[in-house]
Amino acid sequence: MKAHAGDRILVESERVTQSPRRGIVEEVIAEDPPRLRVRWDDGHTTVFAPAAGAVQIEEPKKTT
Repeated sequence: MKAHAGDRILVESERVTQSPRRGIVEEVIAEDPPRLRVRWDDGHTTVFAPAAGAVQIEEPKKTT
């Protein structure tokens, strides 16, 4: 998983009844192990250390 500032991030929930969390990567603090500053869609900002298999990274869509 390689993230860059501006990428969308989706984190799957560990509970069936909880929705996934979505946000935007604001900063890559460290690459190995990964540490990301994420602004979540609910407005909170956290430093996030993703677990294997629980995260999807989407590059921002390019406008023409």
